[in-house]
Amino acid sequence: MDYAPSILAKLPGISSRLDRNLRHLLETLESYMPDDQVELILRAYKFGAEAHQGQTRLSGEPYISHPLAVAQILADMHLDGQAIAAAILHDVIEDTEIDVADLEQQFGNEIAILVDGVSKLDQIQFDSQAEAQAESFRKMMLAMIEDIRVILVKLADRLHNMRTLAAMPPKKQARIARETLDIYAPIANRLGINRLKIELEDLGFRYLYPFRYRVIGRVLRRRTGNQRQIVKKITEQLEKAMREEGIEGQVNGREKHLYSIYKKMAEKKRSLTDIADVFGFRIVVEDVNTCYRMLGIVHGRFKPMPGRFKDYIAIPRVNGYQSLHTTLFGPKGLPLEVQIRTVEMDRVAESGVAAHWQYKAEDKTTASPQRRAREWLAKLLEIQKSGSPEEFLESVKVDLFPDKIYVFTPKGDIMPLPKGATVVDFAYAVHTDVGNRCVAAKIDRNLVPLRTVLQNSHTVEIITARGAKPNPNWVTFVATAKARSAIRNYMKSMRSSESIDLGKRLLDRSLKDINSSLRKIGKVRMRSVLDELNIETTSDLFGQLGLGERLAPLTARYLVGGEEDDETQAAASLVIAGTEGMVMSYAKCCYPIPGDSVMGYLSAGRGIVVHRNHCGNLTNFRKHPEKWLAVSWEADIEREFSSQIQVATVNKTGVLAEVASVIGDSDSNIEQVSVMDRHEDCTEISFLLTVRDRTHLARVMRNVRKMPSVLRVSRVCA
Repeated sequence: MDYAPSILAKLPGISSRLDRNLRHLLETLESYMPDDQVELILRAYKFGAEAHQGQTRLSGEPYISHPLAVAQILADMHLDGQAIAAAILHDVIEDTEIDVADLEQQFGNEIAILVDGVSKLDQIQFDSQAEAQAESFRKMMLAMIEDIRVILVKLADRLHNMRTLAAMPPKKQARIARETLDIYAPIANRLGINRLKIELEDLGFRYLYPFRYRVIGRVLRRRTGNQRQIVKKITEQLEKAMREEGIEGQVNGREKHLYSIYKKMAEKKRSLTDIADVFGFRIVVEDVNTCYRMLGIVHGRFKPMPGRFKDYIAIPRVNGYQSLHTTLFGPKGLPLEVQIRTVEMDRVAESGVAAHWQYKAEDKTTASPQRRAREWLAKLLEIQKSGSPEEFLESVKVDLFPDKIYVFTPKGDIMPLPKGATVVDFAYAVHTDVGNRCVAAKIDRNLVPLRTVLQNSHTVEIITARGAKPNPNWVTFVATAKARSAIRNYMKSMRSSESIDLGKRLLDRSLKDINSSLRKIGKVRMRSVLDELNIETTSDLFGQLGLGERLAPLTARYLVGGEEDDETQAAASLVIAGTEGMVMSYAKCCYPIPGDSVMGYLSAGRGIVVHRNHCGNLTNFRKHPEKWLAVSWEADIEREFSSQIQVATVNKTGVLAEVASVIGDSDSNIEQVSVMDRHEDCTEISFLLTVRDRTHLARVMRNVRKMPSVLRVSRVCA
């Protein structure tokens, strides 16, 4: 369809420059888009121009020039009509009187949802406090999950804002540039959109480090003439080799962009001279077999550098990128970086998830880059369910800055993981249930500890057991966001069920102390009290009691009709079974064990912390007698507890090993050893060990005391 000048003249806000930009957009759209979608976009432009009538940018241009430029960026990526219409309308909700309902009425639900999603992203302020920043980032990632076109519009919006950033004051330029390098460029990279990523990085570098940008740019410009000759010469050699072998394709010598040079200088601690003389060439051929043929031809012409070949065709990068990479010794020893790929791979490398954009919704998940992106975004749903917004931001950064390794399942399937990933990360990457039930692992058929860091080409086998549970300590060494969030999720659910069980026991005991019970209270009275306390369910009440956020004796009196005050209350007593889990902890200042006289202290959020009665730290707790709880040990507790002893030995070689051996022979496991003090004639050594009860500890101490090299043994307490 030919859009005559008369039609364009009727549109509001048309200046000569806008006229040129709109014509350029329409020409781009007509090259790949049906007429009805072009009409939709033209209608969106008319609507947006009327809505923004009278508004200008800081540069003085009509405001509609910005949405038009954003639409052009997306049109160059061949996005569908709804996305480009949403790009033209993306600021109308925030900056005009138009609301979502108006858009839905004019353009339908799909475009209205896209514009609303982008409008919410526009409200993100990354210079705010850390929590607000992270929460906004979480909203942005979740908006991507709903419709990935939301972030494509936002990336194009950010790119045009960066192109016109010169109108902003320097301080704001630096803030926006930092945000672009930290968030938007990595997202473009993660979605495989290389053309956006490169320009966002270079513009971010230009405004964040203007002096460094100018220096590197000036040096490169000085060398441009010489570089062009070298690139031209090598390109001609490669093209000649292709013709001789009858291979159809293209060779492109590329200039390395400034930010990649700067990053290499920073990472490798090398000077600009060393980095700037690396030349890049891209060879695009018809099919995969020809890629490998071309690799052999290239290696025949130029000697390859050992250890610098990467096959991203057989093992694609996490964002769907595929190519063969090799580094060669060029003329006079200059390093040459060569990438070999098919036409299809080249499209994916440049446009990522937008490379195969389909008009029909049911086709949108068929393309590999989109499928990979959607798989990643789906994982974000799991991650965002647990932890604080800051944890979510840190977790996603692991995925945004990938440094991948590739390991294999026993069946030969390839599993990409970040560098530094452990066996436990692999288990959770296979499936959350596999991670939760993981008890052991084999690498290349050999048993290894679960904290073992994986290397490229390892074959990993996970051994699971029914009833096994994640270890909270795994959080300290796992490297992936999925593993970390899955472990925390499990611990939270376990803690919740344990706190509910403990809270119910505490309330039962407190009610018995005042001659009542939960059965006597009844459902009606319980519901009434829950409403007064603004608590939804009895489980929520029990959970608060178990975590020490509410006191059981006071709650019991309130339930039977007394006032919930802080006056003298009957202290409930509790029998420790040793199976209470994470809501019952044992103080590390005095290490109580069965047989000790103990008391419980209700600590908000931690449940009950058990101390020995003569622990020095109880002085502080006496200021809050209402949080004390009388506790006692159940008979025959079948678990081990930590205890600490201090041993004074004579100074002689091997005495530590002798003491450790005696402790081990006494059926006790040593958790930690430290030398407290060393004198001329004796050494004070602290042992943190596991025992069943006071009787077991006494036997261990008695056996150690009998040793000729031991001067004295004592139990440690704060």
